[in-house]
Amino acid sequence: MSNPWIRELWRIAALFGGVLFIGWLLGVPHGAFTLALMAYLGWHLYNLYRLERWYYRRKKTEPPNAAGIWGEAFEHIYQMQRSNRRRKKKLATILSRFKESTAAMPDATVVLTEDDQIEWFNKAAKRYLGLQSKQDVGQRIDNLIRHSRFSEFLAKGDFSEPLEMVSPLDAQRYFAFRVVPYGNQQKLLVVRDISRIKRLERMRSDFVANVSHELRTPLTVLSGYLENMMDDGGSELAPWDKCLHQMQGQSQRMTRLVDDLLMLSRLEDEEKAALRDPVAVPAILSAVLDDARALSGTRAHQISLEVDASIWLRGSEKELASAFSNLVFNAVEYTPGNGSIALRWYRNDEHVCFEVKDAGIGIAAQHVHRLTERFYRIDAGRSREHGGTGLGLAIVKHVLDRHDARLEITSQPGSGSVFRCVFDNKLLIKQKSAGSA
Repeated sequence: MSNPWIRELWRIAALFGGVLFIGWLLGVPHGAFTLALMAYLGWHLYNLYRLERWYYRRKKTEPPNAAGIWGEAFEHIYQMQRSNRRRKKKLATILSRFKESTAAMPDATVVLTEDDQIEWFNKAAKRYLGLQSKQDVGQRIDNLIRHSRFSEFLAKGDFSEPLEMVSPLDAQRYFAFRVVPYGNQQKLLVVRDISRIKRLERMRSDFVANVSHELRTPLTVLSGYLENMMDDGGSELAPWDKCLHQMQGQSQRMTRLVDDLLMLSRLEDEEKAALRDPVAVPAILSAVLDDARALSGTRAHQISLEVDASIWLRGSEKELASAFSNLVFNAVEYTPGNGSIALRWYRNDEHVCFEVKDAGIGIAAQHVHRLTERFYRIDAGRSREHGGTGLGLAIVKHVLDRHDARLEITSQPGSGSVFRCVFDNKLLIKQKSAGSA
């Protein structure tokens, strides 16, 4: 098939060439050329008129018949129109299936615009969130779900983790809110009922807390009797001295385990309070440093502390002290004698950090992401030898979560480890003086 523009150029050349020849024979070449040009322009205007009429009636009629380049233009537009119709029909079918499938989902599904306005939602969203079809479409979702945590979740824009909170309609139900960005700045809000999971977690937490409380009394009695026997036993109990020391060591280990379980249970059960209390972190770290040196004892670790005394935090003093001491005591326990342990409390452009760097045995990469799981042990025998409960880093993780902070771990076997608590600058309280120890 030849190029239509080449044919059109030949047609123009033939038209004007013939008209000029006739005009030359008649002695009026300019007049003949002008009439030919007007006729050619009129033909184009006529076809533009036909195109405009067909455009408004294109769903009902076939394209007009036309010769030359206009015929090609009509045909191309008609083919593009048919292609668009097929594509729109296909998209409509896909959209219909999407709505049918999401409408049947047990999870509430809400389509949001860039400005968090509701475009569409399924039946489950009506049950879970109380949305109404006619009046709520076009409304901002945070105007209908009035909860400060939900508003902060949307405004923050970090949807890597779901938001778990009580149902806005029923205090007995618990929902997980997950936002999935897609398309042209749109968002898909998926709300899942996790009430059953939360009930099971509460049952487990209550069980652990109750058992821990029940264990505390007999352990206290047992430890007291063992201490009395070791202090006042005399020569009669000398053969049992080794056994008594082992029993006392295990009872102390069980007491630490019970205390850690109770601490975890409290951290899980309590709602995260507003972080308003000023915490003198430098003073906490100074006390932790003294305790770490006492714990090191004859192993003579080289423990140093670099602290910016001008940096305080808003938060829970008891929780932060527990988290920091767990990290430092772990470093002492797993660093060989005479090894170095460096503690740092500092601030960078965006964060406030507490860092514990040791020269210990190091941790293989496959274990790092599981270290904060409760009772997870890399080497169970070595952990028990050092008296660890397997809950220290789980407590650290919970404390940092409650302070909107995170734990970063970098380590290599044989090269030591770095544990870093990273806090947002919004918790910073700036004091007047700074120093190091």
